[in-house]
Amino acid sequence: MRTGIGYDIHRLTSGRPLVLGGVEIPYEKGLQGHSDADVLVHAVCDALLGAAAMGDIGRHFPDTDKAWEGVSSLLLLAETWRMASRKFHAVVNVDATIFAQKPRLMPYVDEMAEKLAHCLEIETGRVNIKATTTEGLGIIGQSEAIAAMCVALLE
Repeated sequence: MRTGIGYDIHRLTSGRPLVLGGVEIPYEKGLQGHSDADVLVHAVCDALLGAAAMGDIGRHFPDTDKAWEGVSSLLLLAETWRMASRKFHAVVNVDATIFAQKPRLMPYVDEMAEKLAHCLEIETGRVNIKATTTEGLGIIGQSEAIAAMCVALLE
């Protein structure tokens, strides 16, 4: 059994859709980044890579590689699990928290969990997603960014 921790943060910007956990969420801004900038999925990828002692998302999917430009981060997650599954046979569980002042995310967390579970080839009940604010503090509290943190256990 190995545990990994992942974290990601991206700035909010106009002119992009907001995608979290593979779900497009209605909002006037989206996350700035090379792929779809899905901070939740990026944090899950880093948690899996950390548990497998395989570096981080930037090593495997660098923002200088045009192949990953604009793609769904769910593709990155599926590829991350494919790489990690060479060393581990199962994801025991994933526990993640999204930090966002706006928009309200709770109506979307079940769908996010389903999409993550599908990519990880596990039951939805092994994926837990929480959403919280920063009570108006910092770049997240000022609605300038969204972050996510994740812990994953591999067997």
